[in-house]
Amino acid sequence: MAALRACRVGRSIVACGLRAQSSHATATSPKSKSAAGYSFELTDEQKEFQATARKFAREEIIPVASHYDVTGEYPVPLIKRAWELGLMNTHIPESSGGLGLGTFDACLITEELAYGCTGVQTAIEANSLGQMPVIIGGTEQQQKKYLGRMTEEPIMCAYCVTEPGAGSDVASIKTRAERKGDEYIINGQKMWITNGGKANWYFLLARSNPDPKAPAGKAFTGFIVEADSPGIQIGRKELNMGQRCSDTRGIVFEDVRVPKENVLIGEGAGFKIAMGAFDKTRPPVAAGAVGLAQRALDEATKYAMERKTFGKAIAEHQAVSFMLAEMALKVELSRLAYQRAAWEVDVGRRNTYYASIAKAYAGDIANQVAADAVQIFGGNGFNSEYPVEKLMRDAKIYQIYEGTAQIQRIIIVREHIGKFKA
Repeated sequence: MAALRACRVGRSIVACGLRAQSSHATATSPKSKSAAGYSFELTDEQKEFQATARKFAREEIIPVASHYDVTGEYPVPLIKRAWELGLMNTHIPESSGGLGLGTFDACLITEELAYGCTGVQTAIEANSLGQMPVIIGGTEQQQKKYLGRMTEEPIMCAYCVTEPGAGSDVASIKTRAERKGDEYIINGQKMWITNGGKANWYFLLARSNPDPKAPAGKAFTGFIVEADSPGIQIGRKELNMGQRCSDTRGIVFEDVRVPKENVLIGEGAGFKIAMGAFDKTRPPVAAGAVGLAQRALDEATKYAMERKTFGKAIAEHQAVSFMLAEMALKVELSRLAYQRAAWEVDVGRRNTYYASIAKAYAGDIANQVAADAVQIFGGNGFNSEYPVEKLMRDAKIYQIYEGTAQIQRIIIVREHIGKFKA
């Protein structure tokens, strides 16, 4: 993490207003007093983060992305390099040895990494999801022990909530935690766990109240579980449609003993912690979707300017030029959505509404823009020799993980109607 830490000039929390910037725009200084209150300018520190991530993505990720997609290998060299550059674990507080960056800063980095390969980006971002419950609910001792070790070497963690029969309906999870003296005995099965086979430790949500009528806010407890604990059985790596180098597995917990000091906040607080993490992690997920969409737009534009039909570049045909215009429009608006959501949380506001808007919209747009890019490439777009077919496959998961597109709409309308009931 030394590279980015060395360039830091101070804690980077966006406190003066929404600072947004297109991935390809040239920064200019504000020219009016009003810009200081609502600024689209990045700080020098944020520009450094963005530039470091962009250089890494274009020079080191893109050249090998196809290899990892074909082989499904876990991108260990890239993860180690990202860690060395300080592009991983950006949320970890300074008190635990981390950079303590805000969500906005993390999103800038995430967008650039996703431009290179969203499989690599998801493996890196899953660390943030696994860490977030410890960041928001862990004691100082828990944070130093489990977050601190991640600043000392490039190790991974995972967020263990989803089960074979409980995805969007988190309150229906069956994994149980039974108190036995100073320990809890965990039994159950988790599914679709990103970094499941590579994690050093897990955040685990389990039912600690056996009463089936107990409300979710009191029925579940959050635990930190060492991945090498006896009784943990890691399943095979799943073969997915896209983001194939990301490690996704099922995990079985059979009489796994967890000490009571690994409980987050207290018994019954797990559901609130698990859901609270999403407000901070959904903006970076949206940023990843934007990175993919920007890549698809760039690839389609370059191809449209080179490919000729009927005596001119296809970019000069209105049918294609209007497609490019629509793609650019959607990418820019998606970027504004995640940046607003990130800004809200960094200034201390509850950002549930904006986080779900950003996640839902950017996920949909990534799929639309990637599909349009394939269309512009024509037959070549359907071929794996060209980059856009991978982008189309990789995009789909953005409408599914960390809350489906439909769940986001449930949250959005709940928050919207709630404003009128207040």
